[in-house]
Amino acid sequence: MDRPNLIIFKFNTLYEILKELDEYLNFEIIEATNEKILQELKISSKNFLILTSKNIQDVDKQLYFDNLPIKFFKLLEKININFIKSQFNQKSELSIGKYKLNLNSRELIEENVKLKLTEKESNIILFLYNSKNPVTINQLQSEVWGYNSKLDTHTVETHVYRLRKKLLKNFNDNSFIQSKKNGYQIK
Repeated sequence: MDRPNLIIFKFNTLYEILKELDEYLNFEIIEATNEKILQELKISSKNFLILTSKNIQDVDKQLYFDNLPIKFFKLLEKININFIKSQFNQKSELSIGKYKLNLNSRELIEENVKLKLTEKESNIILFLYNSKNPVTINQLQSEVWGYNSKLDTHTVETHVYRLRKKLLKNFNDNSFIQSKKNGYQIK
């Protein structure tokens, strides 16, 4: 697996110190001396953390130190903890079309609009997303609810109907979950 990138932004002294120890660290060290380089590095790297001496507005995945000096091992600990948090968040967030599904918070997000989902709703979306073909009501009942019943129940249809209403109300989207002849599918 590729080592994550620690982008050191306008913090030359720290860059020089960490560069000397590069072979002992579990992350790549990259120096960014201006905003343009910083933006290019962010675009080219999925797993990164920006280390700086001042908070940069509107930039996520940053760790800044305005209270120096700091013990070296404490610095490494903070860097490693931030990388672990970032990896956890990346694994818990899926891009589904124009939306992001956060599995931890059970939210469907489009830009700044967030829709809180129930556990069943997020499981329905996740199962439909992972299916290449339309999913039948019986498949959803079996896989999402965990039982297979011969009884005529409208539980699945009711949940999908309510979920579609929430999507329409919050995102003005009535085509995210589509009804096909042989089941449901995410567009």
